[in-house]
Amino acid sequence: MLGWSSPVVYKIVQPNSTDYNFPVTEAQGDWVSSLINLGAAAVCFPIGLIMDAIGRKKTMLFLVVPFTLGWLLITFATNVGMLMVGRFITGVAGGAFCVTAPAYTSEIAQDSIRGTLGSYFQLMITIGILFAYAVGSYTSVLAFNILCTIIPIIFGIIFFFMPESPNYLVVKGQNDAAREALIKLRGSGYDVDTELNGLKLKAEESRNNQVSFRSAITKKSALKAIFICYALMLFQQLSGINAVIFNSSAIFASAGASISSAISSIIIGVIQVVATFISSLVVDKLGRRILLLLSALVMCLCSTALGVFFFLQDQHGADSSIVQSMSWLPLLSLSLFIIAFSLGFGPIPWMMAGDLCMIDIKAFVGSTAGTLNWLLSFTVTSTFNSLNFAIGSGQVFWLFAGIMVIGFIFIFFIVPETKGKSIAEIQLMLGEEPQQRNVEINKK
Repeated sequence: MLGWSSPVVYKIVQPNSTDYNFPVTEAQGDWVSSLINLGAAAVCFPIGLIMDAIGRKKTMLFLVVPFTLGWLLITFATNVGMLMVGRFITGVAGGAFCVTAPAYTSEIAQDSIRGTLGSYFQLMITIGILFAYAVGSYTSVLAFNILCTIIPIIFGIIFFFMPESPNYLVVKGQNDAAREALIKLRGSGYDVDTELNGLKLKAEESRNNQVSFRSAITKKSALKAIFICYALMLFQQLSGINAVIFNSSAIFASAGASISSAISSIIIGVIQVVATFISSLVVDKLGRRILLLLSALVMCLCSTALGVFFFLQDQHGADSSIVQSMSWLPLLSLSLFIIAFSLGFGPIPWMMAGDLCMIDIKAFVGSTAGTLNWLLSFTVTSTFNSLNFAIGSGQVFWLFAGIMVIGFIFIFFIVPETKGKSIAEIQLMLGEEPQQRNVEINKK
């Protein structure tokens, strides 16, 4: 869904395109590309309520329906309106997944590997984008659309056999089902009862200290968690990642690389997959904070360098000796930027709602942070070209570099390290009063 527009929209806006039996203008192409962001933003809040009501597993199985319907509309579109509706519906399903999948992963994972499994979400997204770049560039639009339609159906068949989140089952009082789910997740040789008792204790504590949703969300620890989650989403989208990827063809061309935009997109896709995979290996060893700090620092330096290159190109022309002597700079900066993003700011903001929030507000925070992310993504992608035109491409990159400086300072002073920590320890780090927990422990 995310990678589809790169190869397809480029093909269908060509005047001689025969992929659909109707013409698509450049302006309509922009809307076809960006409508998924609005669909995703629209669903993020309600999906949090739905997954709390019917469970994580049923929610994801239910999402197969809109995903398949959206792809069928895109595949068999007879006019631009039908194509746009299909993109909006796949956006709804994709946005819902971006809330439900990280919550499910965070709840089935043991503390020691929660970060690794959490970053697999972003890894799978980058693999999906690479699949779209590679397959979409070298097959017909129809064949590519049909392949995309089949994927959610395969997911539905496989995921049907997966267990529900034990955490969710315990909260709903289904302890026997939770035990079976844990055995399925951990294996029969593992002592599931200790973990199950921990989940029961946590659920009982929530029930005993039951507070209204308003009280739960206005606790000092909850407010700090919400602030951190929203800020990380803001910095992720304003890091300039979209600007860098949008400009990738220009960056490859300015480096004198005579390769097509299809190949340059695939190279970017490969870099993203490899770097995100490395992140998944080190996130539970190095920790979230160090990866976010490293990510912000490197992205700031790369944006500054890209800004210098494009500024000089605008001032002196692409053929000037000063620009020619720096032709290696944009390609190096682009590669390092994408690696840095994929190591830190790509995967980690999506994991933080699962890490920082208690289960009673996790769905709300995850879904509203997701809404914010998609709305920011829509805003950045739809205003990027006009911003470029208004202030110059070099200055746009400097703007993103400035935002990353603020992001670095924010992470350094405010974001706690959650590596290997239990939810109780994380709440104390966020400023929760320890007396309540001590009373519970003393009772035991």
